[in-house]
Amino acid sequence: MPKAPPPKVLTLPQVARWAAAARRRGRKIVATNGCFDLLHFGHVSYLQRARNLGHVLIVGLNGDKSVRQLKGPGRPLVPQQQRAKVLAALACVDAVVIFPERRAHRFLGTVQPDIYVKGGDYRPETLDARERAVLTAIGSKVRILPFVKGFSTTRLIAKIRRAGC
Repeated sequence: MPKAPPPKVLTLPQVARWAAAARRRGRKIVATNGCFDLLHFGHVSYLQRARNLGHVLIVGLNGDKSVRQLKGPGRPLVPQQQRAKVLAALACVDAVVIFPERRAHRFLGTVQPDIYVKGGDYRPETLDARERAVLTAIGSKVRILPFVKGFSTTRLIAKIRRAGC
């Protein structure tokens, strides 16, 4: 019987060990984070482009409580464990970590990415101050990837509601 692949949904302590091992093997670590509530083409394209910037891609996933804080009481539409498993099923994603905070500073300090990637609605100077401080302290480069036009979770939710679903 073939050996099962290692799990891709990790805890913060597990990802710390995983990232350290990847770093020892000379792997360039790329990290990003977000809510990824309804995964769509824009997300997948973004994650694939992020992965192409290094050897491994670690995705920090906002937990349910932080998604509600960020997006409002009707969100998330999909619970955190399901969102994590969907992300982990993508070939371009090497590991997924659910974090409870609104901001990713603790996730970033644990993973210590070589490159931190955000979507086109951010600029390096608009990143959260704690996130920026962590990234500066560990020497991470910040890369902003443009959005794929016409794709957003908010727009998708509105379209579904208009359709009466």
